[in-house]
Amino acid sequence: MNIGVYGGTFNPIHFGHLRTAEEIWHQFKLRQVIFVPSSNPPHKDEQVIDPLHRLKMVTLAITGNDHFTCSDLELVRPGKSYTIETLKELKMQNPEANFYFIIGVDAFLEIDTWYHWQELFRETNFIVTTRPGSKKVAPSKMIPEPVADQFKWRRKEREFIHNSGQRVIFVPVTEINLSASMIRGMVWEGKSIRYLTPRRVREYIIENALYQK
Repeated sequence: MNIGVYGGTFNPIHFGHLRTAEEIWHQFKLRQVIFVPSSNPPHKDEQVIDPLHRLKMVTLAITGNDHFTCSDLELVRPGKSYTIETLKELKMQNPEANFYFIIGVDAFLEIDTWYHWQELFRETNFIVTTRPGSKKVAPSKMIPEPVADQFKWRRKEREFIHNSGQRVIFVPVTEINLSASMIRGMVWEGKSIRYLTPRRVREYIIENALYQK
């Protein structure tokens, strides 16, 4: 049983997130994709609204999609949100599952700044999504140097294989030129965000006066 894990602040969730998750679910024949909103992300500098609002928006966004679910693991756990701890908890809940952590290439290139990052390569597969606007980096530079000798590159499959058997797979996805920061800025400026995020999310933002002056 293959399960995707899609972590992020989702501040707010938008169609770019949802389309990426849908394409990965379909291509890898995943049982489900679990969205995991972070509580107190260690790598984010921008102001992040109350995690319960972000959890609610994700829940609203995925309503009606049977292969998308949402987890509050990082919200109920105190302190910073660390991916390694989340993955271990999900494995305890789903001991038979094979996990695929979904991450954009720009974030993956900073993986060596994450908490217990070397252990992550033994705990999960990575699906690294790329778009036309993504950074152009040679495969030899993709894996952090301290662990590069633990991987083998398979050019035809566009993936690395770790000594543990876990994979790091590079997958192009449809380019949707959207960002959460752009949406927040538009709300702040009083502009419409219709068709940038699901209707239920847009209505929730308005009803709760999120991201407004």
